[in-house]
Amino acid sequence: MRKNIVAGNWKMNKNLQEGIEFVKALEVALADKDKINCEVVLGTPFIHLAQVSAAINDKRINVAAQNCADKASGAYTGEVSAAMVASTGAKYVILGHSERRTYYGETDAILKEKVLLALANGLKPIFCIGETKDEREKNIHFDVVKKQTVDALFNLSAEDFSKIVIAYEPVWAIGTGLTATSAQAQEMHAYIRKTIAEKYGEEVADNTSILYGGSANGGNAKELFSCPDIDGGLIGGASLDVEKFMPVIEGF
Repeated sequence: MRKNIVAGNWKMNKNLQEGIEFVKALEVALADKDKINCEVVLGTPFIHLAQVSAAINDKRINVAAQNCADKASGAYTGEVSAAMVASTGAKYVILGHSERRTYYGETDAILKEKVLLALANGLKPIFCIGETKDEREKNIHFDVVKKQTVDALFNLSAEDFSKIVIAYEPVWAIGTGLTATSAQAQEMHAYIRKTIAEKYGEEVADNTSILYGGSANGGNAKELFSCPDIDGGLIGGASLDVEKFMPVIEGF
């Protein structure tokens, strides 16, 4: 049975002290919420991972890195390997975010290597796919999302693929104030699940968590999460403030 997940992506925000204060405040907010029907994941900057992981007492909360290197080790100044991420206590790693693809030139070939290294080190990739505004307007959004999935992930065995969490992020709805309608999001999530089923079968597809990553917030989370193929969210701005993040978590 697939898991409901609400993952916060802090991006390049919060110093270490602010990150730890956030965790403490989030645990207080969750303390009287026995019926939260999801796992909460916090995507922190690399340098926060170990101490934020150590500060967490609530078993419903886990930590994710926002990236990892496509090399196992060596003379790669400034890079952080999957093994290093795993050693901090982090359970997840966000890979393929549109900002990494756009600003840092990450290709499907690079991401394929990152996924393999993440899995080899016991991390669960939250793998991001999604189309730009131009690609949607050209009506090639399904093709784009399928290619990103196939080229980076379909080399995996069914067993390894079952460890992947997919995050669909319509690039045109990130930080723009635009949000896909629940119908648009559901349509794409259903298409992604169908694409997985064609490769790995219905059982693997049915057990794959697919998150929506396009400006979800407390106002639209419940509607989005009620869609049959939307299993949670990869949350940006709303994950930086506990008062804004909790309504998203409560969407379940």
